[in-house]
Amino acid sequence: MARPLSGLARHEARWAYVFLLPWLIGLVIFQAGPMVASLVLSLTDYDLISQPKFVGLGNYAAMLEDPKVARAIGNTAFYTVLHVPLALVISLLLALMLNRVTGRAAGFFRTAFYLPSMTPYVAVGVLFLFLLNGQAGLVNQFLGLFGVDGPQWTTDPAWVKPGIVLMSLWNLGSTTIILFAALRNVPRDLYEAAMIDGAGRWQRFRSVTLPMISSALFFVVIINTIAALQMFDQVYTMFFGNQTAQHSYGDSALFYVVYLFQQGFQFLHMGYASALAWILFAIIGIITVVQVRVGNRFVYYEAEPPGGTR
Repeated sequence: MARPLSGLARHEARWAYVFLLPWLIGLVIFQAGPMVASLVLSLTDYDLISQPKFVGLGNYAAMLEDPKVARAIGNTAFYTVLHVPLALVISLLLALMLNRVTGRAAGFFRTAFYLPSMTPYVAVGVLFLFLLNGQAGLVNQFLGLFGVDGPQWTTDPAWVKPGIVLMSLWNLGSTTIILFAALRNVPRDLYEAAMIDGAGRWQRFRSVTLPMISSALFFVVIINTIAALQMFDQVYTMFFGNQTAQHSYGDSALFYVVYLFQQGFQFLHMGYASALAWILFAIIGIITVVQVRVGNRFVYYEAEPPGGTR
């Protein structure tokens, strides 16, 4: 049976709630409140001008008949499936490189690897619009040095999404630093014990490094998946900033959040956009739950064998 709180404990609890109050107010006003409002709006036909008209599940039913929704989901899924594994592998390689740098150069390289993440997403979109230009872009000029005729990254529908994946690899600084921190926390005596047992470099990486950083890998996979499913800024800047231009790539760059933005803020279909947002919320929630249930089987926690539950 729980003991009643003492006078001092009640006093501290009251002050704790006082200090939490600004955050709680912000949560209600800027997060919980808008979420509830969008859920209500998803059941209405609302254009910001006239009064909302209740339509029930009409917006959700309309999504099933909207071919652009399916196309946007397909484009977003394609990008996510390519981006997340590539981002994980490249970030891990960069983190391993950083882990080998010592002395005064270590701080410089850590800063240099992280700096691209500080670049505004809109600026990244504009930058890669020039870098991926099919005629004069630096990417195709680099490929030309090896005799490779580079594709039309920004106009060919078959190459638009791979070009976006290539652009997304610019912002790997945060993931690299997280994995680098995990590598720094791997006990050195484990490597020494493995070397005494005759384990080679690959065996040490597979049997020591990967298990010890598996929780960090698990974390960055989830975070990068969520971010990939919400891809918007760079894509919109590159392909939808000039609404008067004639585009030859069709809907190849139509990502889910881009379509949501168009419905809400270009066509003023706020009810439909709210329904799209809630479907995205459900998709992200389901994928995250699956990742957590599957990923926990391969994550090593201290004092637990791999696959242990927490």
